[in-house]
Amino acid sequence: MIDLRSDTLTRPTEPMLEAMMRAETGDDVYGEDPTVNELEAYSAKITGKAAALYTTSGTQSNLLALLSHCQRGDEYIAGQDAHSYQFEGGGAAVLGGIQPYTLQFNERGELPLEALKQAVKPDDFHYAITRLVCLENTQAGKVLGLTYLNLFAQMMANLNLKSHLDGARVFNAAIAQKVPVATLCNPFDTISICLSKGLGCPVGSILVGDEETIHRARRLRKMLGGGMRQAGIIAASGLYALRNNINKLAQDHEKAKKVYDKSTEFKSLSFAAAPETNMLFLAQKVDADVLNLYLAKHGIKVSGRRWVFHLDISDADVDYLLDICSQFDRLVDPLI
Repeated sequence: MIDLRSDTLTRPTEPMLEAMMRAETGDDVYGEDPTVNELEAYSAKITGKAAALYTTSGTQSNLLALLSHCQRGDEYIAGQDAHSYQFEGGGAAVLGGIQPYTLQFNERGELPLEALKQAVKPDDFHYAITRLVCLENTQAGKVLGLTYLNLFAQMMANLNLKSHLDGARVFNAAIAQKVPVATLCNPFDTISICLSKGLGCPVGSILVGDEETIHRARRLRKMLGGGMRQAGIIAASGLYALRNNINKLAQDHEKAKKVYDKSTEFKSLSFAAAPETNMLFLAQKVDADVLNLYLAKHGIKVSGRRWVFHLDISDADVDYLLDICSQFDRLVDPLI
């Protein structure tokens, strides 16, 4: 089975499992798990932040950031299609009493700065208090540009607002732009980084930021049931991934590009745009239901119009995928 539904489907490799089995452990609730402590210190170092917190998931990491920055009755601004708004169970509103206000992402995955400025509420007791703005990098596979990020950071400072990045795939963005990940983290107060997507860990995310905010998030993590005991067993996978798998993300990008380049030869199968990272999206003219059914009959799983390339997709898998797509094109072409 070739599974292109998401890069969350990656499984730990033998070397990663070996690192997990050898991990030194302690009670992390007491701050005594040396592997968790090492993972948090290393994560803070490479992202250029003062502190880090190991969390169970990206959903928990994002929620901890929102709860740490905002009080009940405050407002955060996010994209209409942002993961933290649309796909995380409404946790900020349900558990934090934090009101979301959404804007449309533009075609670059950005929140337009002028629209963002207009969305910030005035000092008027009729309105919730705007405290925080959340961005995503990558957003639907698109990379936020450095110029935009710098302008965004300047605006946040001028408006005295905090900023959070859902950086589930921020390492993909760093690899695509050939910059240190710290460069992309610098404009934000907090960043959530997923270890269980393209980096290949079985579980876990990291929240990084300043010491005060991370201290607050640590207390909130316990409240949410996220305090783990001998968590070094799984934290070891994160250390292994950060030290060994970041540069491998470039291979995922190359595989997506190879499929896109070949698709230009097809008449019945095309993509909306060339990939910037590891994701492709079928063009609207493609009948995704018919194509997905054909792919499934040949052992290939996809979700809707999105194809995600990851650590568990080999070069041979890509060649097989292209062969099946070619067969589909030959079948459908006479009917067009």
